[in-house]
Amino acid sequence: MSNFTVESSPVETSDGVKLHTRLFKPTGEIKDNLVVVLVHPYSILGGCQGLLKGMAAGLAEKGYIAVTFDMRGAGRSSGRASLTGFAEIKDVDAVCKWVCLDLSVDRILLVGSSAGAPIAGSAVDQIEQVVGYVSLGYPFGLTASILFGRHHNAILKSPKPKLFVMGTRDGFTSVKQLNNKLSSAAGRVETHLIEGVKPLSNGGSFL
Repeated sequence: MSNFTVESSPVETSDGVKLHTRLFKPTGEIKDNLVVVLVHPYSILGGCQGLLKGMAAGLAEKGYIAVTFDMRGAGRSSGRASLTGFAEIKDVDAVCKWVCLDLSVDRILLVGSSAGAPIAGSAVDQIEQVVGYVSLGYPFGLTASILFGRHHNAILKSPKPKLFVMGTRDGFTSVKQLNNKLSSAAGRVETHLIEGVKPLSNGGSFL
């Protein structure tokens, strides 16, 4: 028997898109009055919140509230996915505002996986309650930058603490490309490289 519950809730964005969200909530003591909001990989290539279910469950098992959601056009959410991920920033913003209002918390950790990393990164400084950011396999590489390059500056210039986790065999970003990008980043920046590992999420083949 798990020591957390999972609840589904609808969340509406500022432009009327209805998002399907899941709240993973520990049944025991909750740590740090902090909610971890997880942003899934590229919707256009099949990314959805289900890819982050295991991660959210693991966080809840350890006493943290975690939230996953389908961005517009993915899973059971309405709307249409955008090619470059800029419309999806509104989705992240709406979910974070809902979290703060519904759960009465004022501290959010944003975690983005693959293409969810640049989307989450663009939302970090737009949401006051976000206190930190974690990237799982940020697509900094040249090919991926055609789609997501305009997101880079938002997270690199943010003064909020940032952790970049990446496998050394990531198909979209080399270790050299990651280090080059982060050399100019503001604020506290940490990296964690996992030797020999390809993209980290269950949706590792997705952007």
